[in-house]
Amino acid sequence: MSRAAEGYRGEGKTDAKDALIIADMARVRRDFTAISIPCEQVCTLRLLTAHRRDLIADRVRLVNRMRDMLCGISPALEKAFDYARSRGAVILLTHYQTPAALRRTGVKRLATWLQRRKVRSAQRLAEKAVKAAEQQHTALPGEARAAVLLGELAHQLLALDERITANDKEIRDLFRTDDRAEIIESLPGMGPILGAEFVAITGDLSSYRGAGRLAAHAGLAPVPRDSGRRTGNLHRPKRYDRRLRWVFYLSAQSAMMYPGPSRDFYLRKRAEGLRHVQAVLALARRRVDVLWAMLRDHRPYVLALPTAPASGY
Repeated sequence: MSRAAEGYRGEGKTDAKDALIIADMARVRRDFTAISIPCEQVCTLRLLTAHRRDLIADRVRLVNRMRDMLCGISPALEKAFDYARSRGAVILLTHYQTPAALRRTGVKRLATWLQRRKVRSAQRLAEKAVKAAEQQHTALPGEARAAVLLGELAHQLLALDERITANDKEIRDLFRTDDRAEIIESLPGMGPILGAEFVAITGDLSSYRGAGRLAAHAGLAPVPRDSGRRTGNLHRPKRYDRRLRWVFYLSAQSAMMYPGPSRDFYLRKRAEGLRHVQAVLALARRRVDVLWAMLRDHRPYVLALPTAPASGY
C-alpha cells in the first residue's frame, strides 16, 4: 500500500484514500495470484508440520541449555556424549549428573541400572561415563543445584522426544492417506516428513503452471537482474518459500549420499567446479523437474538399470 500510494497525489493518508488505491489496483492490475482455500488434509498437515518445527526448536534449546549447564560442573562428561542423538546419555543424566556420583556407582552397577531402562550398549556407555568422571575430582561451586536442574532438563527432553515421535506418527499417517504419497515417497531422499512438508506448502499443485514455477517458488530458479548493458546477470529471487527450498535441498542432500543418478549428477557438478552447496542446489533443481513429471504422469520413481551393450554375435 505504501509503495502504491506514492503514485497518487497528496501526502495525506485516510481510510477512504487507501480504499480507493486498493480498488484501483484491483481494477488495473492483472498479475495478482489467485487465492484458493486448501482442503482439510492440507490445512491439517500445515498445522502438524508447523507444530513439529516448534517442537524441534524447543528440543534444540533444551539440549543446548543442558550441555551448557553440564559443562559448568563436568566438562569431561559434557564432551563424552552427543546428547542431541544419544538417548542413553540423556537417561543417564536423569539420575547421575556429577563425576562423584558416577565414581561411587562404578561401571558394573551403572551398566545394570542402564540395562533395566532398556538402554542400548549399556556397558559401553557406562564405561565411557565413568572414564569421563575419573578425569575430574574437584567439586565446582553450585554443583548440587546444577545437578538437580540437569535431572529436570533430562526428563523434559525425554518427554519432548515422545511428543515429537507422536507428532511424526500423526504426520506420517495423515500424509499416507494422500493419493500422491506413494509417488512422492518413491523419490530417493523424500521421506514421509519431507513429503508432508511438500504437500502442506504446495497443496494440489493447481497454482503452478509447470516445474519452472514450482522451482521459482522454492528459490531454485534464478531471476535476471539486468540493467543497461549488463545482461545475463542471474540471482536468487528475493521472494520464495524458504521451507520449500529446505525440503528440496535436504532431500537432494540425502539422495546424493547413496549410489544412483542423484549421486552421479552431484559428482558431475563437483567435477565441473561447483562447490558442495552449489552442486546440491543444482541437484535439487533437477529433482523438481523429476518430481513434477512423476506427479503429472502419476508414476512412481523407478531406477533404470543399466542395459548391457548389444552383442555382435
